Amino acid sequence: MRGPAIFLAQFMGDAAPFDSLDNAARWMAQAGYKGIQVPSNDPRCMDLGLAAESQDYCDELAGRCREAGVEITELSTHLQGQLVAVHPAYDAAFDAFAPAELRGKPAQRQAWAVDQLKLAAKASRRLGLTAHATFSGALAWPFFYPWPQRPAGLVEEAFAELGRRWQPILDSFDEEGVDLCFELHPGEDLHDGLTFERFLDAVGGHRRANILYDPSHFVLQAMDYLQFIDIYHERIRMFHVKDAELNPTGRAGVYGGYADWVDRPGRFRSLGDGQVDFTGIFSRLTQYGYEGWAVLEWECCLKHPEDGAREGAPFIAAHMIRRPERAFDDFAGGGDPANNRRWLGLT
Repeated sequence: MRGPAIFLAQFMGDAAPFDSLDNAARWMAQAGYKGIQVPSNDPRCMDLGLAAESQDYCDELAGRCREAGVEITELSTHLQGQLVAVHPAYDAAFDAFAPAELRGKPAQRQAWAVDQLKLAAKASRRLGLTAHATFSGALAWPFFYPWPQRPAGLVEEAFAELGRRWQPILDSFDEEGVDLCFELHPGEDLHDGLTFERFLDAVGGHRRANILYDPSHFVLQAMDYLQFIDIYHERIRMFHVKDAELNPTGRAGVYGGYADWVDRPGRFRSLGDGQVDFTGIFSRLTQYGYEGWAVLEWECCLKHPEDGAREGAPFIAAHMIRRPERAFDDFAGGGDPANNRRWLGLT
């Protein structure tokens, strides 16, 4: 496992030190981070179209980050991926993720989003990256609760369409040698293990269809986020280190009662302030040989982001596990069949 790293999306803004990639990278390096995950849609960070076309630009981009003291861990297309599949009920809300000239034009918006993903595949390869973060988008999410009753085949058709839309994108990532990792997230059709399996079936088990593991979203769904690693570890290629808490009351639970984030029973917290068992997570990921980055994503509803970032780097570093070069009891030796038979009294 590599780290600590941090996702820049929630930090970038118009004020220093987060007003440019260089300034943000330098601040994060000073806070103890070795890597940064870069939102590809933020012009303060990068020009995605240029990165897809120009090796010189990608070399210069990576060089500026190294000079600041960090390396680029992955690119993200969370917002563009969301626009690959949008139910009409969410058109107005998600139009803000698209360029102004495409708002109110769902078909053109979707085509733009698909192109953005394909550009991201090329840019990732030019930057020497092997994994990429995104959202699946959603067609079936308005019907996630089975009331009113869903007509037979509705969910199956939604995932079949999702598969048809993502298959050519996955093929593009395969051509560039990059894993496409879906952050399983409420609001997306891919939000838990079962929905990921539905999607995997729809894309024929595509080898580039993988998972960005973020335990915070599973805490808020009351899922067993440790067992999730046991089940899906072969598809986990990215890791967001993010804390959360779920404190159901007599008034509200998982659904939150339309309350704001700070008043919801389930809410995101800074590392160490929530309920996530990170010792268990880092142990399991180490056990299964996870080789990707441990990337902090900060979305705490209480703590200032700069405080959360400063506390996050040492928190992640303290949880990372260096595997031993040999087993603690390998002094017993072994591997000699004849010797084993002597131990068993068979000779």
